[in-house]
Amino acid sequence: MTALGTGYARSRCWLRAHPLALDAALALAALVMIVAGAFADPHGGPNGPTFGTRVPGARSIVLMVIGSAALVLRRRRPMAVLAFTGVVTLVELVAGDPPAPVAMSAVIALYTVASRTDRPTTWRVGLLTMTGLTAAAMCFGSGPWYSQENLGIFAWTGIGATAGDAVRSRRAFVDAIRERAERAERTREEEARRRVAEERLRIARDLHDVVAHHIALVNVQAGVAAHVMDKRPDQAKEALAHVRDASRSALNELRATVGLLRQSGDPEAPTEPAPGLAAASTSSWRPSATRVSRWRWPGRTTRRPPLSPPPSTSRRTGSSRSP
Repeated sequence: MTALGTGYARSRCWLRAHPLALDAALALAALVMIVAGAFADPHGGPNGPTFGTRVPGARSIVLMVIGSAALVLRRRRPMAVLAFTGVVTLVELVAGDPPAPVAMSAVIALYTVASRTDRPTTWRVGLLTMTGLTAAAMCFGSGPWYSQENLGIFAWTGIGATAGDAVRSRRAFVDAIRERAERAERTREEEARRRVAEERLRIARDLHDVVAHHIALVNVQAGVAAHVMDKRPDQAKEALAHVRDASRSALNELRATVGLLRQSGDPEAPTEPAPGLAAASTSSWRPSATRVSRWRWPGRTTRRPPLSPPPSTSRRTGSSRSP
């Protein structure tokens, strides 16, 4: 059962990807049914229709073939195919005695038009096709106007238009449901993103308040320590301890809040310290900077003193600073 379902799904996907092949198969099936109906005589026997007692003429066979072949293009040019099959059916109804069931190709074309246009167009085209074909069958047929063949043309054209309109309505309903579901999904995603953004904004505001409070406390305690450093060192030491505690608390709050704001896929923050001015000065130092060069002032020549390395480099290498 699983293999059968898989094969059906693959065949359906292939037919959707190749609509021309599906239309060609439909045209061939319509031709087979029309030819089979042309050889059947509904009044051949007392017990019902008989098969093989009636043989269509060459004109009817040609009209059946070209009417069915036009159905290959029913998706690309639905109105043109309906007009063509309608004319072929009218010719058969006027000239055929008895006429072959070429009207089946017009019914299929009418179904295609109804399934691919709006309802007002379906009503107009359906009524025109139904009226024209039924009137031709009643006026030029050999039997009475109320014969079952004439009523059959009227019924089949109405069924084709009604079925096409029902299919179009169902497609529109399914598309509307799918669009509504996609819109609801997008709305949910946008609402979730909006709530996340609002929550991050609230956390950022709380972080700003907490860090600002601790920095203000550090500023006050540092000012107290600087004021009483010489006269009351114990009080200065206590103020510096408060500064240390406030800065540690601010760092903890900052680390916890940034951890909440960081996404799951964000890279880890670097743990090494950022390079300072001393490292930048050391890395930019080159021995070629000690070369002596001459430069002129108007009226005299002097030597430019050699460049000395930065103080941090001098302390690190143990060399004395140049005068």
